[in-house]
Amino acid sequence: MAEVRIEHPNRGKAASKVTRAIVVVLLLVSAALVTIVTVGGWDVLQGAKALQIAYILVYLVLAFFVLRWSRGVLPLAAALAIILLIFAAVSAPAWFDRDKPGFADPALDEGILGLITALIVPVQLLLIAFSMSGFRQAWNVEVERPADEPPPPRRDPAPAPA
Repeated sequence: MAEVRIEHPNRGKAASKVTRAIVVVLLLVSAALVTIVTVGGWDVLQGAKALQIAYILVYLVLAFFVLRWSRGVLPLAAALAIILLIFAAVSAPAWFDRDKPGFADPALDEGILGLITALIVPVQLLLIAFSMSGFRQAWNVEVERPADEPPPPRRDPAPAPA
């Protein structure tokens, strides 16, 4: 039996590579923003510490799998982004409300934590959009070719006639 080589033609497209890079960056930025809010507000957070740590770890794991072209984690990233978007949209005004006398002071200023929490919302919207775009690109499509057959020629668009 002849050796078979498996190719993933959709992974070589520029749009797929850019989408993958953007999703990884958005996952890492999301994890960083949640980390800043968690560390900066650790002393005054009530009951959500474990959830925030879990989000940070899960987003880092998802970024690793997206780097490995795992298309299956993209809907999971989008679903988790929806939940985090809701949490951030609800909690951002609460950080700004804490900027009054009588509240315990977090490690970072309440205004900064409110701004960072508000920044999580558009980042999650972008993560949802790009994750679903990446899912539609079918990174998982495989083509079997005999190992001794040369790869198909690239079909670069020919210049338009003048």
